[in-house]
Amino acid sequence: MAVPFRRSAALPPRSVLKYYLYKSTKAVEFYRPIMYLFFLAQGLDFTQIAVLEAVYNLTTLLGEIPTGYVGDRLGRRNSLLTGTALISLTLLGIGLSGSFRALVALYVCWSMGYNFRSGSEDAWLYDTLTDDLSEDEFAHVRGCGESVALAIGAGAAVVGGYLGSIDLSYPWFVAAGVTALGVVVLLTIDEPDTYERADTATLSFRRTLSIIRRTVSERNVRAFVLYYYVVYAAVTYLVFVFLQPIFETIVLDFGVSQSAVRSLLGWFYSAYSLVGAGLSYYTGAIRARLGLRTWFLWLPFVVGGALVGMYFVPVLALPTFLLIRGLSDVTRSFAGQYINDRTETAGRATVLSAMAMVSGLAVVPFQLGSGVISDAVSPLFALAAAGVVLIVSSTGILLWEAPIEG
Repeated sequence: MAVPFRRSAALPPRSVLKYYLYKSTKAVEFYRPIMYLFFLAQGLDFTQIAVLEAVYNLTTLLGEIPTGYVGDRLGRRNSLLTGTALISLTLLGIGLSGSFRALVALYVCWSMGYNFRSGSEDAWLYDTLTDDLSEDEFAHVRGCGESVALAIGAGAAVVGGYLGSIDLSYPWFVAAGVTALGVVVLLTIDEPDTYERADTATLSFRRTLSIIRRTVSERNVRAFVLYYYVVYAAVTYLVFVFLQPIFETIVLDFGVSQSAVRSLLGWFYSAYSLVGAGLSYYTGAIRARLGLRTWFLWLPFVVGGALVGMYFVPVLALPTFLLIRGLSDVTRSFAGQYINDRTETAGRATVLSAMAMVSGLAVVPFQLGSGVISDAVSPLFALAAAGVVLIVSSTGILLWEAPIEG
C-alpha cells in the first residue's frame, strides 16, 4: 500500500515537487504590472480593452469543454504541454503586436492555451494525490503551489515594472521565455496511476457531458456554481482589469511623477504577490480552522463591501486590491477541492473545464458593462457597482439554496 502524503512528511513526493517547479514557470507577474498600460499605449480605450477580455472569455466558453475532453481522453500532461507552448508563443506575439485586430487574434490563442491547462492542471494534481491516498490534501498542495508561484512572481513583478519603464514590450518577451521552461518541466512528469486505471480509452464526448450534468445537478453544487463561478468570479475578475488605471490615478494624486508610475506598479504587484503567497501557503490551515462553509458564507460580503467603500474613499483601493488578491488563490483552491470531491476521475478535467467555461460566460456582460461605465464615469464607479451586484446576488442565492453543505 502506498504511504499517504501528509503535511508533516519531511519531503513531498517527487511528483509534487515537479508540480511546484511547473507552477514557478507561470510568468504572469512579469507583464501584469504594465499589461493594461501597454494596451493603452497601443491606442486602445477602456471599451476596446473590455472587448479583448470579452473575446478571451468567449473563447473560453467555446473551448473549455472540448479541451477538457482532450485532457480526459488523451492525457492531462499532453493537454498541459499544448497549452503551455501556445501561451508562450502568444506572449511573444503580444509583445510584437501593434494593432487592436492583432491583439484580438492573439487573445483567442491566449485563451485556448489556458483552456488546455485549466481543467487538466487541477485534474492531474488531484489524481496524483489520489495515487498516494491523499486527495484530501488537494487544497493544501494547490495552495502551496500557488504560494511558490506568487513568491517567485513577487520578484518578477519588480523586474517587469522596471523593464516596462524601458520598453512596455520587454516584460512580454521575458514572460514568454520563462513560460517556455514549463514545457521542459512537463516533459519530465508522468500521468497519474489513477488516471491510467480509469476507463478513458472508451470515454465518449456524450458520456463526458452526462458526467457534467450529473455533477452540476447535485444539490449544493448547482448553487455553488452560481455563487462562486458565476457571480463572485465575474466580479473579482474586474478588479484585475482596472487595478492599473486606478493605481495610476491614486499615486498621481499623491504627487508621484508619471515617469515613476510603472516602476511603482512593479513594487505594488510584488507586494500583491507576496500577500497572495502568504495566504496561499496557509490554505490547508485556513480550511482546518474556518471550514469551507464559513469561508464562502462571508467572502462575497467582505469583498463587495470593500469595493463599494473604496469608491467613497479612493485611497482604500490599494489595501482592497491587496485583500482581494490575497483571497483569490485560496478561494480558487477551495472551490477546486469542493468540485473535485464530487467528480469521478474519468471526466474530472472536463468538469473542471466546464466550471471555467461558466465563469467565462458569466464575466462577459460584466466586462462589457464595466468598460462602458468606466469610459462614461470612472473605473472606481464601475467596481463599486460590481460590489453592489455581488452583495445583492449572493444574498439571493443564499436565500434560495445553501451553496456549501453544512
